Formats: sequence, C-alpha cells, structure tokens
Amino acid sequence: MPETTAPVYARREFLSTLAAVSGMALVADHGSFAQESAKDGKKSKEPVSLNKQGTVLLDVDGKRLLLKTKVCLREGVLEMFCCLKQTKEHESILSLDSEAYVVHTGLLALGAKTGSPVKFQPEYSPPKGTRIRIFCQWTDKDGKPHREPAEKWVRNSSKRFFVELFDDKPAGLNLKEDSELKWDEKNKELYWFGHMSEKQRDSFLAMSKDEKYRKAIQKFFNLTQPRQLDSPWVFAGSGFYVDEANGTKSYLAEGGDVICVANFPSAMLDLAVKSSSEGEANLMWEAWSDRIPPRDTEVLLELVPEFDEKPAKSK
Repeated sequence: MPETTAPVYARREFLSTLAAVSGMALVADHGSFAQESAKDGKKSKEPVSLNKQGTVLLDVDGKRLLLKTKVCLREGVLEMFCCLKQTKEHESILSLDSEAYVVHTGLLALGAKTGSPVKFQPEYSPPKGTRIRIFCQWTDKDGKPHREPAEKWVRNSSKRFFVELFDDKPAGLNLKEDSELKWDEKNKELYWFGHMSEKQRDSFLAMSKDEKYRKAIQKFFNLTQPRQLDSPWVFAGSGFYVDEANGTKSYLAEGGDVICVANFPSAMLDLAVKSSSEGEANLMWEAWSDRIPPRDTEVLLELVPEFDEKPAKSK
C-alpha cells in the first residue's frame, strides 16, 4: 500500500525537496533574502514573483505572501476556500494558477513554520502550525477597491438535514403531509432541512408543549442561522505520497488542497477546528454568495503569518 508521510525537514532541505518535486530550482527562503538585503543595505521594495505564472509573490517588506486568484464558485457547500486551477473548483470559492509547493515555499520564506495536518486515528487531532491571516482584495464593476478578511466569504451551511431522536412522538404534534418539518414514526426521529425562519420556529413551537420537542425546534433554528466563519487557518503543511516501488515523493497539496475549510491530511492551510464535509454532527461551510464578487473576478489574496498570536486551539 502507498505510504503517506510528513517528515520534519530542515528549512533548506524541505525547499530543495519541493523544488525537486516540481523540477524547478527556486531559492526563496528567508535566509537568502536577508543575506541579499545585508549586501546592498536595502530592503526589497516590490514583491518578488516566485513562479513563472507570476501568480505567487513574496512581499518581504509587507511580511505577506500574495496570491493572484479568480472567483470560481459563489454558491454551494465548500471543502476549499482556494484550490489549484483545474482541480476542485466545484467546491472552492477561488482558484489559483500555480503549483502548491510554491505557496508553501513562500510561507517558509516569511518565517512561517509547518505544524502537522489533521489526524483522525487513533483519535481526532486538529491541524497545527503558524496561524495565517487571509485577506481578499478586489475591485468591483464601479472601480471601487475592496479589502476584507476571507472569513467573511464563508458561513455555516444550512443545506443539510438536522435530526433529533425521541423515545416517542411528542405529545400533540400533528404535522401536515406537506410540512417541511418531518416526523419519522419508524425511527422516532424529528428532522429538518435547510434554513428555518423565526415565523416557522414560532409555528412549530406552538404545536407541542413537549419540552424535548421544543428544545429540538430551538436547536434547529439556532443551527440554521447564518454565521460567519470564525475559526483560524493554520499552516499544517500537507505531506508526501511515497511510491513504494521507487521511493519517489509527491507533495500531496498538488492535488489542489491549498486553503481548506474541511479537514484533510493533504491540506496546506487548514482550519484549526474539527470540520468535515460529511456527517450531521460536524461543521459544514458554504459560500456566502451575497458577499462574493462575480465569477472570474480577479482577487488578490494576502497570506499574513502571525507570530505573536497564541497557538490556535480546537473548539
């Protein structure tokens, strides 16, 4: 069976490995820039492009990495915030025309340190690493510039079922056949799909005085209200696929998992909380359509490592 590993490399060794994977020699670690600055006594004034596409730029003075991306999705459940071009655009708001290792290299050049990707066995362990703040810059159709945190474009998803188990049918509950609130007599389940309005909540609450039922309705209502993403991204660092036949290593994030909102062992940047695209009990996120510019809008992402913040903790 193929083996996935995430060994701890010294910075220069890791950069060399990533360059070898892509076949491109790239010298962009923090030390080299510091040495260059020391030679001429000047700081870099303009961001330095790290790839041939010119889509990943290292801004040493600004202490940030810039990604030139495009909006590829405005509505739907998400697993990514930003993926690589021609990979997972059906579940990502933005796409980036670049190799994943270049982004990883740029973050290392700024001094960010990889932690570890999510682990599910023997028990759940959240992603760890330097916290990375992400901002979106774009210009609207009227020429007005915008800049805001990436979290504003992501909200909790209500496009799923919410279920509550009962020992028996709540007293007095008599749902019409076309009711959006459903009762499963066989499994003794009350379930709901999608957003619940205040009017619907109040109408359902009036149907029964059963305490557990009323708590379930309030729970459904609370869970389906729009809530902006409030969890931090961390530099998990992805990992490597090792071909047992020849020992060749491939960087897992090249599959597209650059900035994730669902936990994946292959994620370069991941949320530091338990988050999945599967399971009723887990977090699920969707695009906040009203806040996202039109498809194909060019968006400049700013990735800013935070070194003074306390390590992100799982919830």
